Amino acid sequence: MQVQDWLGEASATTHLNAMTVDVEDWFQVQAFAGSISREEWDSLPRRVEANTERFLAMFAAAGVQATFFTLGWVADRHPALIRRIVAGGHELASHGYAHRLAHAQTPGEFREDVGRARRLLEDVGGTQVVGYRAPTFSINTRNPWAFGILADEGHAYSSSLYPIRHDLYGMPHAPRTPHRVADGRLLEIPMTTLRVGGRNLPCAGGGYFRLLPYALFRTGLRRVNRTQRGVFYTHPWEIDPEQPRNEAAPRMARFRHYVNISRVAGRIESLLADFAWDRMDEVFRRELDEGRKQGLLS
Repeated sequence: MQVQDWLGEASATTHLNAMTVDVEDWFQVQAFAGSISREEWDSLPRRVEANTERFLAMFAAAGVQATFFTLGWVADRHPALIRRIVAGGHELASHGYAHRLAHAQTPGEFREDVGRARRLLEDVGGTQVVGYRAPTFSINTRNPWAFGILADEGHAYSSSLYPIRHDLYGMPHAPRTPHRVADGRLLEIPMTTLRVGGRNLPCAGGGYFRLLPYALFRTGLRRVNRTQRGVFYTHPWEIDPEQPRNEAAPRMARFRHYVNISRVAGRIESLLADFAWDRMDEVFRRELDEGRKQGLLS
């Protein structure tokens, strides 16, 4: 069977999609958690500012505004970068403070982490922060209490669920479209999937975007756009082929992190040209406004 047969004929996009960047450095990824300790972070070469600047330039050239889910740890060390994100008309959102898995924290630890990050980002950026994305999509059936804490801490939406089956994350039976959680007080906007043969296939970026041929990803997102908006995510380190090599990491971790990394910048430029993009709070403004009118969202 040809790929085109099971994907269906591609059609021109008519939906606006959300472009997002998870602002973290190369040494903070979960794949390296077992080989790079947190105590080492401040001693390692930081590349997040220069790489995020590349994204800002790419988006400016394409006339696209995006959402930057930013670590508080990064904002602490690169406040000028945070201000440049906001000055460019992009949405500043939270990725938590310390890139700790949400389900590996107690409710108290999680509250402290997300509250600290939101307050810091707002102070540095001079703008309200209403969005949150959990590191490594780490909200799932183990910690549904996290949604209530996010609402308590002033967030209006989360983009933390990935409705796929994966060894590191995923919640395959979660809703595939925006829905309310935490008694309606928070809007969850899940990562984009394509329903094929009774299974959810990833169609949101990250490692799959690097691994699969660009033409296949484009066809999949066009099919998604027949009926709904998509959410795409990437990271600053994904456009940095010159970043340090972590040879201490397991072989699979190195493969996941470095595969096709030299091609990502060009693929994202193609993506910006092939689809319509905006920041999360604009793409999903209707759902956010409905929640606010009903007094459900911040």
